[in-house]
Amino acid sequence: MFESVTSAAIASALDGLALRQRTIANNIANVNTPGYHAKRVAFEDALVRSVRAGDGAATATTERSLEPTRLNGNNVNLDTETLSNIDTVLRYQFAAQAVNGTFTGVRTALRTS
Repeated sequence: MFESVTSAAIASALDGLALRQRTIANNIANVNTPGYHAKRVAFEDALVRSVRAGDGAATATTERSLEPTRLNGNNVNLDTETLSNIDTVLRYQFAAQAVNGTFTGVRTALRTS
């Protein structure tokens, strides 16, 4: 049960989302740093390919944002970062609830056996 494709995929998603949260926080912290380029975390496409292949394990990648820069060379957009953070938090909560549901099912099975 704990070695299933679903479990591996949820673990990969949690890892990717946690990296995205840290990256967003770093982008926001550098919103006024001249020359700083925002970073973006991607893992969803790799996760889909991994699940289709029957594995479920995927590694997140971090790339430099290609958004336009301001005069000081910085391209952090606070609105984009805020929306991305909200989306990431909601996705993380959903994945964490899925993990919790799995463990709740195991606990219940162990108590009734």
